[in-house]
Amino acid sequence: MQNDRNATFSKFGGPDTLIADYEHWCVLARPKQVTLGAMVLISNSDHEHFPDLPAAAFTELQAVTSDIEHALKSLVSPEKVNYLMLMMVDPHVHFHVLPRYSEPRAFSGETFPDAGWPGPPDLASGISGESAVLAVCDALKSVWPAR
Repeated sequence: MQNDRNATFSKFGGPDTLIADYEHWCVLARPKQVTLGAMVLISNSDHEHFPDLPAAAFTELQAVTSDIEHALKSLVSPEKVNYLMLMMVDPHVHFHVLPRYSEPRAFSGETFPDAGWPGPPDLASGISGESAVLAVCDALKSVWPAR
């Protein structure tokens, strides 16, 4: 776990929304749950260009994405998982991780449709609010693989 974080980490609610921490990456619950289990996978570095990351970050990315998909399978049972690297507003290397599904998912008294299915995700849709995001964060932590 790193003590120094970039602004993208803070923008997405870190450390409150932190699900898992690795040497080169961290995973946070996305403040706007476009779909149930939406996360942000953020580089722990200040790099703004994907190819500038150290080789070890690319190696570790395989383990991190494996953990992400394992946790999502347990919580959401998505039909697909989209990894979107947009980096237009928040410049540090990060991915929006969106589980995708054709039928709405229910969680903690809320219904989470996938408004964009089967096309691109509808990033303007979704559920936000601190209590919903923290509940999703806690649920993902509870199914996160131990390393």
